[in-house]
Amino acid sequence: MKFTKMQGIGNDYIYINCFEETVKNPEETARKISDRHFGVGSDGLVLICPAQDADFEMRMFNSDGSESEMCGNAARCVGKYVFDRGLTKQTEVCLKTGAGIKILQIREKEGKADTIRVDMGEPAVYGKDQKITAAGKEFTFTEVSMGNPHAVIFLDEVESLEVEKYGKLIESAPRFPNRTNTEFAKIISRDRIRMRVWERGAGETLACGTGACATLVAAVVKGLTDRKAVLELNGGALTVEWSPEDQHVYQEGPAEFVFDGEWNG
Repeated sequence: MKFTKMQGIGNDYIYINCFEETVKNPEETARKISDRHFGVGSDGLVLICPAQDADFEMRMFNSDGSESEMCGNAARCVGKYVFDRGLTKQTEVCLKTGAGIKILQIREKEGKADTIRVDMGEPAVYGKDQKITAAGKEFTFTEVSMGNPHAVIFLDEVESLEVEKYGKLIESAPRFPNRTNTEFAKIISRDRIRMRVWERGAGETLACGTGACATLVAAVVKGLTDRKAVLELNGGALTVEWSPEDQHVYQEGPAEFVFDGEWNG
């Protein structure tokens, strides 16, 4: 099975062109191929599929084999893949995801996709000040859905935080029956946020596009930032805007090919 490894500010996935390949058991394949010692190594598996009601469909599986509704970094990588590999000549692509239809705007440079802007849709916010305790420490979080669940926590310091210790406990807390992504964020200024993320089904990753969007939304709801900001993640930066016109969240950033290969596992 031929595959392509891609990354969006360090959030790396294995991409399969399902116009040419068939993946019979994506859950098991995701677990095996994502293993960084015995497999290719990635945060998960992404299938690029035909779609009847969109230009393409994206199915995304975490490294533990669970299927996720949406991934912003993966959506950008799909945009670059289909454009650079000649599956489309359109610079506006309609992408079907588990969280609904997303519109990708491809910024072209010298015939290749340079950056991709994704319309992430309208967020849902479920209270800006909720409490949860993990490993004896109480956190205040804002619950946001970007089509997938997020618990956004603002702190004075995130660099030394034991993200794994707290993240995995919050992910599986009883109040989140479908588990949750958790963002630990620090406000730097009205237009800049530093964040680390514990992703549901993958652990701490270098970046999370939906998490960056959820973090900005939570910051705006709490009056901490303006509606457009740069989100600094471990793997790089994303520009995120919560538009006052249509209430949609837009994220823009790079996507890069890492290598092509063939999987026989």
